[in-house]
Amino acid sequence: MSALPSAFMAEATMPGCTSLADQVSPDQLALQRLYYWEQHCPDRVALTQPMGDGRVTDLTWGELARQVRSMAAHLRAQGWEPGSRVAILSKNCAWWLMSDLAIWMAGHVSVPLYPTLAPDTVRQILEHSESRACFVGKLDGWEDMKPGMPANLPCIGYPLSPPDVRAACEGWDEVCQRTAPLEGQPLRDMDDLATLIYTSGTTGRPKGVMHRFGAFAYALEHGTRRIPMTEQDRMLSYLPLAHVVERTLVEHGWLFAGMRVFFAESLDTFTADLQRARPTIFFSVPRLWVKFQQGVHHKMPEARLERLLRLPLIGSLVRRKILRTLGLDQCRLAAGGAAPMPPALLTWFRRLGLPVNEGYGMTENLALSHFTLPGHNQEGTVGPAYEGVEARIDAQTGEIQMRSPALMLGYYKEPRLTREAFTHDGWLRTGDKGGIDAQGLLRITGRVKDLFKTSKGKYVSPAPIEDRLVMHEALEACVVTGANLGQPLGIAMLNAQAVARLGQDDVQRRLEQSLREHLEAVNAQLDPHEQLDCLVVVTQAWTVDNDIVTPTFKVKRNRIEEVYARHYEGWVSSGRKVIWQTSGPG
Repeated sequence: MSALPSAFMAEATMPGCTSLADQVSPDQLALQRLYYWEQHCPDRVALTQPMGDGRVTDLTWGELARQVRSMAAHLRAQGWEPGSRVAILSKNCAWWLMSDLAIWMAGHVSVPLYPTLAPDTVRQILEHSESRACFVGKLDGWEDMKPGMPANLPCIGYPLSPPDVRAACEGWDEVCQRTAPLEGQPLRDMDDLATLIYTSGTTGRPKGVMHRFGAFAYALEHGTRRIPMTEQDRMLSYLPLAHVVERTLVEHGWLFAGMRVFFAESLDTFTADLQRARPTIFFSVPRLWVKFQQGVHHKMPEARLERLLRLPLIGSLVRRKILRTLGLDQCRLAAGGAAPMPPALLTWFRRLGLPVNEGYGMTENLALSHFTLPGHNQEGTVGPAYEGVEARIDAQTGEIQMRSPALMLGYYKEPRLTREAFTHDGWLRTGDKGGIDAQGLLRITGRVKDLFKTSKGKYVSPAPIEDRLVMHEALEACVVTGANLGQPLGIAMLNAQAVARLGQDDVQRRLEQSLREHLEAVNAQLDPHEQLDCLVVVTQAWTVDNDIVTPTFKVKRNRIEEVYARHYEGWVSSGRKVIWQTSGPG
């Protein structure tokens, strides 16, 4: 049964799309992996789900497969044509993964939505994908998102769905209890369309990236040669499953290796969730790695920690205690990605005994591009390409281009954008600038479109400057901007701890002095045309809700310009080096 309807066929002939028949073993496809674990270890715990009331539920491979089969039978009974789209709108939980598997087993295509989207974006994705139904699950902001749900769209709720969802929609448990499990082993071809992953995007409207089952299998088979995974591994699922890294590394890594996945309950319980999971593999975005570091410094000042780490015996004890407190004492592989990791941050974690490997990828290539080699210090780069991946640098623009069998089929209903995403000979245009050294290590220097020119005619690449600027202990995120200004300027968001201390006596004055000294230190490392005229300190958080950051905490540069550009000339003309901006986005 093919689930690649005619609507996709023109886009699936792009030069980046290759046959996977001779690249992937059929027994590595997602559903085949489910059947394998169901048959060989039905009583082993596969998922651990907190229920929000202090209880934690374990699901075995046999039990979750039974529920998946019942839900797949229910979806099949709706009579939709093969390849129909079915959406998932939920925070991470066990039912999210089971919904995805049920959609595939029923012969359809899953459409995950970020659980923090604005209602207009929810409606746009559901309508653009022509979703026939939607699983509505664990959500914090359902009341705000509900207006984006089409009134006639059938929904299925989870046990952890908001109360009005459970009241208005069919429930997962009810459907499974009244529906006989689908029998046999329904299969999907490796070239069948598996999912539409709508990019979070730092600019423009989300695009539906089309990926095949075989692409996921290829990515896992080649990715695990660099990042080995086994049945004994544990992972904590907390970054949105709608994001390509969580989808590939956690969901498909779970199916591939048969490891155990724990789910985080909430931001408030995240530390306890980490302690409960004790992950052996842990991936996070730079913003959270920065928060870990700041949390440690909040309890132990940086200077004292540095002194203790230099003492052989005491330093070893301190390292173990910090990692145990973070819940990362059993982590054998730590990784960062989704945005550049500041080199100083990587050095800090390596000194703690937790080297953080840096990965590079994007939705369009299933995050299978580059990853630093575990056990090697390749800081400042994102390592060599994965096996099976080719990379090159465009001689004209410096753009990183790559290709592999894991590339997308294209953007759903967007043939023009699909063509623009590839070169004439089938290489994916990443939009990132970089260089490849003699050892094959890739260094990313910024975005092709992020470069801006000052009024002096000099080009500035903001990313390397931001890596230095964000390393102040009071800052959580920053942007360097300033097109057509005499010099660039920095805009930085204070972290929550720093904001909370502002009301205390003399704190703001001392913090301003510290930030001024930090600015001077950063500028001393830059070429004259790159040096920042001033640092603007923002006290109101940049969040997904006010549309300043993506769900993976990447700052949207276009929104920064919309919100703050009208202030630039006034900030510069003030002559101050540190400027406080207390009004929020609006």
